Amino acid sequence: QVQLVESGGGSVQAGGSLTLSCTASGTIFRLNDMAWYRQAPGKQRGLVATITSSGITDYADSVKGRFTISRDSAKNTVALQMNGLKPEDTAVYYCNAVIKQYSWSLNNNYWGRGTQVTVSS
Repeated sequence: QVQLVESGGGSVQAGGSLTLSCTASGTIFRLNDMAWYRQAPGKQRGLVATITSSGITDYADSVKGRFTISRDSAKNTVALQMNGLKPEDTAVYYCNAVIKQYSWSLNNNYWGRGTQVTVSS
């Protein structure tokens, strides 16, 4: 089994900062791409940022220049540093990872349970 556990959510005023963290645990042969998604009330879940196993990053246009994704492959963690937060960043943030559990298995997609980020104006 594989688990993704997020932490670091909370409430902050506009312009503030938060750092989210996600740790993957369980049987992991290879941890491939990792990402953060978010879902605001009444909206679909959308991609925020991704990072490949080699460290290549990509961001949604709405967060470019404000958010930074990073990973520690030795610890199976991914982080999202969020600066200059805006009320429109309010959402539940989900960690996502593509994981190969065994050398012979296919890659599977895993999700964390999410962590709430609330930004007040």
